[in-house]
Amino acid sequence: MQNIKYLFAGLLFGILLVKSEVISWFRIQEMFRLQSFHMYGIIGSAIIVGMISVMIIKHFKIKTLTGDAIVIPDKKFSWGNVYGGLIFGLGWAITGACPGPLFAQIVSGSGFAVTAVTLLSAILGTWVYGLLREKLPH
Repeated sequence: MQNIKYLFAGLLFGILLVKSEVISWFRIQEMFRLQSFHMYGIIGSAIIVGMISVMIIKHFKIKTLTGDAIVIPDKKFSWGNVYGGLIFGLGWAITGACPGPLFAQIVSGSGFAVTAVTLLSAILGTWVYGLLREKLPH
């Protein structure tokens, strides 16, 4: 019962994804064809909100609800992130689905049942990565 807040947060997030048309295959294709600013505006505002939130967390030393310190580790540049980002973007452009809203696309009743194939492919890709992880550059 204590995790019910996460269920409501997830439902709210799903509703926001549907209402903002972030899960729309058409909107995603518009973005990759450089035909509309809609998705760039949403992604850009999310980046700005995230940056401001991290600055506030660091400046005021905000803690978690349980009182633990929030630690944001420094990250080192890796070409693996560039290659992974390119593969991720290519998959996003081909399928019209980002992993975040995959479930919302499937269960929203918006006619995206075919996205289940993309979800299964994402799961398979994650499994293959788990097998090859030790052999990949990090």
